[in-house]
Amino acid sequence: MKTYHTPSQIKVGVIGYGGAFNMGRQHLLEMQKAGMTPMAVAEVDPKRLEAATQDFPGIETYASVQAMLAKSEVDLLTVITPHNTHAAIGLQCVEAGKHCVLEKPMAVTTAECDAMIAAACKNGVILSTYHNRHWDGWILKAVEVMRSGVLGDIVRVDLNMGGHERPRDWWRSSRSISGGILYDWGVHLLEYALQLIDSEIAEVSGYAWQGHWASQPGAVYPQDANEDEAQAVVRFKSGQRLNLTISALDANPTPRIIDIVGTKGTHRIPDFQRFETIVPQPTGERQTLSGKNPAGEGHRFYENIAAHLTTGEPLVITPEWARRPIHILDLAAQSAKQGRALPSVYP
Repeated sequence: MKTYHTPSQIKVGVIGYGGAFNMGRQHLLEMQKAGMTPMAVAEVDPKRLEAATQDFPGIETYASVQAMLAKSEVDLLTVITPHNTHAAIGLQCVEAGKHCVLEKPMAVTTAECDAMIAAACKNGVILSTYHNRHWDGWILKAVEVMRSGVLGDIVRVDLNMGGHERPRDWWRSSRSISGGILYDWGVHLLEYALQLIDSEIAEVSGYAWQGHWASQPGAVYPQDANEDEAQAVVRFKSGQRLNLTISALDANPTPRIIDIVGTKGTHRIPDFQRFETIVPQPTGERQTLSGKNPAGEGHRFYENIAAHLTTGEPLVITPEWARRPIHILDLAAQSAKQGRALPSVYP
């Protein structure tokens, strides 16, 4: 692996400068704040390439990944493209000897993750996934509460997101592109939960309902729509479990996004601003502590990448860690089709 003495020596770029949320600009700014040097952008839309030159004067621009990899001396690339393209582009990057960060989800299937991990190892480069939400305030607070012992032993974690509404008219509505309804917010929620349950995965059961929104007039992807609702139930070797449900059919959705149920108490995240910790008392009453979650620290993602490449600081979001939620989602999709629980290959 190439040696970098300071973060500024790490030349960085992005693949994808269009799409939602202006994420190409966001990633380059975050890498720049971590001390690294923006160098290159690859984007198929000429207007977005022009926007990149306005945001970062002098930056290299390329109309294709191939052209960038052939000509640029960029060291680290972040892939910001639709889910089903992550694996192919990630492989291109690491096989060209470039360090690579993938927007979440890492990929759609376990096999895609495996291929990228093997290629990164073979070529001596790092591979990570942009799980900046690993440092969201609500999970930082939940981990703090869990470690305090006030909840006792964690029994289960419930993860919920949804409502009764037609899917948006964009690429995340397509199952072949997105991976399915669980892959958007589901990958975030699973990454949270895996910080709370310290046990190997035993098996995954998946459940799905589909066809309602795809059958409505004006459906964007009538033959390739995401599920209307899907659920993954994960059983750990410890006996603990987590339940993930994402729905576009729930007319009365739960007001709790995350419930962490322990033997002594429950920690709830009703929304991402607040928390509630409920602990039964010997008198039969319940003590409830509520408050605001702390500010997130997502900047630590790229700071950790820079520190790993310069000082050898351990990588927080390893490719093996990022593969865990994908493996759950992959098994859940297969389980829903087969109608049975499937054992985990990776614990």
